[in-house]
Amino acid sequence: MTFTFVSNYINHHQIPLCDALYRQLGTDFTFIQTMPMERERVEMGWSVNVEEIPYVECLYEKEYDCLKKIIESDVVLFGWTGREDIVEPRLLSGKTTLRVSERLYREGQWKVVSPRGLMAKYREHIRYRRQNVCMLCAGAYTASDFHLIGAYPDKLFKWGYFTKLRTYTEEELAALKPQNGVLHLVWAGRFIPLKHPEYVVRLAKALRDKGFAYKMHMLGDGELEPVIRREVEDAGLMDSFQFYGYTPPERVRDVMEKCHIHLFTSNYLEGWGAVVNEGMNSGCVEVVNAQVGAAPYLIRHGVNGLVYPKDQYEKMEALVLNLFAHWEEQKQMGHAAYETIRDMWNSEHAAKVLLRFVQQLREGVIEPEKEGPLSIAPVTAPGKMYRVMVQEAEMWAEDKKR
Repeated sequence: MTFTFVSNYINHHQIPLCDALYRQLGTDFTFIQTMPMERERVEMGWSVNVEEIPYVECLYEKEYDCLKKIIESDVVLFGWTGREDIVEPRLLSGKTTLRVSERLYREGQWKVVSPRGLMAKYREHIRYRRQNVCMLCAGAYTASDFHLIGAYPDKLFKWGYFTKLRTYTEEELAALKPQNGVLHLVWAGRFIPLKHPEYVVRLAKALRDKGFAYKMHMLGDGELEPVIRREVEDAGLMDSFQFYGYTPPERVRDVMEKCHIHLFTSNYLEGWGAVVNEGMNSGCVEVVNAQVGAAPYLIRHGVNGLVYPKDQYEKMEALVLNLFAHWEEQKQMGHAAYETIRDMWNSEHAAKVLLRFVQQLREGVIEPEKEGPLSIAPVTAPGKMYRVMVQEAEMWAEDKKR
């Protein structure tokens, strides 16, 4: 079976899955990069040397060969390509094709009423609703958006990003976390408004006022970094903070391993949020805004992490203060988070179920997984997601008691 993945460019979030597919398929797997990476992403450390990756081909260097492969491959998976002209012929061919997408309407589903936008969605998606095409939803809000426009009926499945997996024994993971009574919290991302780094300063003040011992690690850079540093200094909190500036992904993981709690405070504009995978893999107790695309797929509230609703800082603060007050009773959520990534949401498992899924799809059978990647993506309105997550967690807890 020949399998081709087409997307704008390869990056460290896609390489683990592609490596796993290459291990399974060898030279029958190809990743086609449709454009060079933007300068901003290169400066963020996302760039990789494509010449060192055996399965990568560049459309802008070998257009004829790449287009031929897109048409002739047994299976093609399209991410965002920026080239709808190369997608359309494959979709019209009737051959087995998958698409992967984050949410369409990050700023609100009210945008669906735009006639111009709806016409564009018809050309890109809706007209293929009866074709042999499935949508992999990279985020829990994606299914609702595509359902709203009537695209891919009964063909919406859970998907996401699969970061590099690190494995540990339970003892190894516990030994990495400081045991001196000081809880370490980590926040990693760009210092920009949608990430809400200011929440971290407010939280630090609350922890100090309650008399809790903590160390706050903030990794990343951006327009708000000097503002946040100044707020920390003005509050007299510098002794409890460590700022790292821009930090390579592997170093971020090294810091996470030594932290107890991971804060992810992005708002609804965060499509997936791969740093959630990384925090969970590091055995951190996650405290995440439920609007983040990864949260409903990866986190069962109160079991392997905690979620709070729609930019409600006070709810987030209450969750963290409760963690500090009852750490011994709740720290097991960190190990449960690690198990979620180790056992289900990782590149090896995703590649395995993807190849099984597409093989059956080629035979005319759609057979979703029971849970995790390639299980059915539930259609939940964005405004109801937090409530649904809490209710599902409560039902799960009740079932465990029986």
